[in-house]
Amino acid sequence: MALLPPDAARSAGYRELTARIRRAARPDREAELARVATDVRRSVVRMIDRARMGHIGGDLSVTDILVTCFYGVMSVDPEHPHWPGRDRFVLSKGHCAAALYSTLAHCGFFDTAELDTFMAPLSALNGHPNKVKVPGVETNTGALGHGLPVATGCAIAAKMDGASWRTFVVLGDGELQEGSNWEAAMAAAHHGLSSLTAVVDRNRLQQGARTEDTNALDSLPDKWRSFGWEVREVDGHDHLALLEALSGSSTGRPVAVIANTIKGKGVSFMEDRVEWHHKVPTAEQVETALAELAG
Repeated sequence: MALLPPDAARSAGYRELTARIRRAARPDREAELARVATDVRRSVVRMIDRARMGHIGGDLSVTDILVTCFYGVMSVDPEHPHWPGRDRFVLSKGHCAAALYSTLAHCGFFDTAELDTFMAPLSALNGHPNKVKVPGVETNTGALGHGLPVATGCAIAAKMDGASWRTFVVLGDGELQEGSNWEAAMAAAHHGLSSLTAVVDRNRLQQGARTEDTNALDSLPDKWRSFGWEVREVDGHDHLALLEALSGSSTGRPVAVIANTIKGKGVSFMEDRVEWHHKVPTAEQVETALAELAG
């Protein structure tokens, strides 16, 4: 299957919107990012409803992070997804592909109509991202613990080339129980990868239980500091706080952003409920969710 083609009209709108967001006053910037995040969340609910499968809780917790990265921080071109000067983005928690696909489609990397095919047979939009099918996907992810090592390799390549582009990677907090992450964190600090930013979607829930009951992570900021990273802790649903946290390194070290989030954010009956890691809403619940997300 060939790479999905871009949506030229939506891509042009994305360029205009990102330019407006980045020069706007703080209240207007927040309002625009919140509006996009709401649109992305509503698409996620519809996608999972159609597919009757997915990871809706984590999709909703990570949405504000994705929207802030793509609309407020990163330099990308949806019509030229392999542009050499682009910033790289890796969604290490690849099971939350619906949120990434929705974000990419709203940016114009491909037609939003493709979202209707999420997880359908032969669809490019699989349950985990595939770089040979979906533009904007830098690497296949899904086996947890792989994204940070890949992002570290990207940042090493940028440093070797003397390139100015940055690498962003979003990890689940339960995913940090995989040891490969800490090997990569140690290597990134050793190589002084100041262009690398890791964002932890810290919703404190994983499949079946709370992270602290499964394999405790706290004090998570201290763990990252002990591995030589510059650490910033923020409300992961505060777009302006995320914008500041996603700014470049001030120490010459890689940056770890601990983004405190709520699983199922925006839908009252899903928020902070472990069962919504991998549960599909009923038709009535979908209607309620979309109504709540409409504000």
